[in-house]
Amino acid sequence: MDSEDLKPMKAFVKLHNILKDSTTVGINERLNPIKFTPKEVQEPKPSFKENGNRTTGLSLYELERLDNIRQNKEFLSSIKLFEAKEDLKQKTSRTLKTTSKTPWTEILPTRAKSVRIQTIEAKKLRLEPEIYNSTPKHWTAERRRKSTEPRTLTGPICMKAVNMKMGSKLPSKLVKLWREESVGEENDKEEEEEDKMDIIMYRSALKDMELSDGGGEAKVVKDSISSTAFHPCCSRLLLAAGDRSGIVGLWNLDSDVGVNGVLQFKPHSKAVASMAFSRSRPTDLLTLSYDGTLRSTNVTKAIFDEVYWTGDGLKTFDFLSHDCSTLLVGNSNGDVAIIDRRTSGTSHESLHSLDNSVVSCVHVHPVQNHIFMVPQNSIVSIYDIRCMKKSSSEPVSQLFGHSDYISSAYFSPGTGNTVLTSCKDDRIRIYDTSEMISEAPLLTSIKHEMETERWMSDLKAVWDPKKDDCFVVGSIEHPGRIQVFQDNGQLLHSIQHPKIKKKILTTAFHPIRNALLGGNVHNKVYVFTD
Repeated sequence: MDSEDLKPMKAFVKLHNILKDSTTVGINERLNPIKFTPKEVQEPKPSFKENGNRTTGLSLYELERLDNIRQNKEFLSSIKLFEAKEDLKQKTSRTLKTTSKTPWTEILPTRAKSVRIQTIEAKKLRLEPEIYNSTPKHWTAERRRKSTEPRTLTGPICMKAVNMKMGSKLPSKLVKLWREESVGEENDKEEEEEDKMDIIMYRSALKDMELSDGGGEAKVVKDSISSTAFHPCCSRLLLAAGDRSGIVGLWNLDSDVGVNGVLQFKPHSKAVASMAFSRSRPTDLLTLSYDGTLRSTNVTKAIFDEVYWTGDGLKTFDFLSHDCSTLLVGNSNGDVAIIDRRTSGTSHESLHSLDNSVVSCVHVHPVQNHIFMVPQNSIVSIYDIRCMKKSSSEPVSQLFGHSDYISSAYFSPGTGNTVLTSCKDDRIRIYDTSEMISEAPLLTSIKHEMETERWMSDLKAVWDPKKDDCFVVGSIEHPGRIQVFQDNGQLLHSIQHPKIKKKILTTAFHPIRNALLGGNVHNKVYVFTD
């Protein structure tokens, strides 16, 4: 035990001895307490501090305590402890001053105000459809297949049917049918007669349509259907379909070539977003894909020629001239490109930036080829190609009234005096475009459920190319059905069949014959004829 710890104990021992000697006095004081006069209470005795060395009024314990304090101070002074303490304080203060650092504070950039705080209406974003099959069990296999194939197939590609044996050539019957010309005087007369057909006869012809002989249904592609088109030949029915894996299927209903009349080819590595047969050269089938290529089918050379290549992001196209030598192509960056097939190379002649939104559809006016139309988010804009700039082009007319993403917009096939739009707000609308004014008036709005799942193709209403006032659209109702409407909103006919069990998304009329096709959410196509 230290000496410092023993000092308090010694003091208590001394105090105990003092109290023991004065026990009697203490008892007498407790029995007879001292009484102070009022003057003594008001004027207490001065303290030890106030009287300097005077110890009057202090007890023996207080005197002993003060003596101990004095002795301790003398001892500490003799060993120079106080001087050492001061030196230590000075050294530590210098060290702290030299090693002290200013606390670092991060300067953050000014945070931009959110759209909600700025009270600005947020833009509705449209997610790109993914190239997945319709059921989750196929997703893993689809991803594995995509990882092993090239991202983009460039250059000419040989027309080798993937559903036939290696080395098989194109069937001669298919090549002959493919080359059949349909644009002649007889066909023009038949088309004029169809135009003069009144609505009663037209409805009667629709009711007479049945599933085509020889089956009327076939698995034309391997994956879910993304686009379809009829070949304009009259003698037999030939159609094409594209799926989300890049396969193009050809189906000859009156032939047994391939598998039940179906031949499948692989000209693309991603979904075939759009396809169409050339009006002046029916032997020419053009297919556009998300892989960034636009190809032409050349049955003479048995290859798929590369017409246009941009790397990625192509969405839609249309013919810009009657001879189909020039094309108008839209991409996912909000641009439209003009392509001249008569020039060499696979690049565009000019590129025009319209908006940052995806160009889901482009359509050229059937009479005035310098007029074309583009849906942009919830507005359809009509442009004059003669006044187009590289960016910030002004539309000559616009179609308002939509409240959601517009999947398609088409001029009426004969005159272009009306426009048919399909919107995700569950509305099909008809606008008057007989005069190109700043805001086209709305004629008809039809309630129709248009919302589809992300992996499905968009539901689009398309005109009957033989009629300027009737159109066809699929349905997501169960069971599947195909519905034909008049431009005033009247339902002319709803085609249903026990074999149609899935939703019908893609539809198309034959350009000459009284035939109609519908593709379901998977890979089947149904054909109805009279």
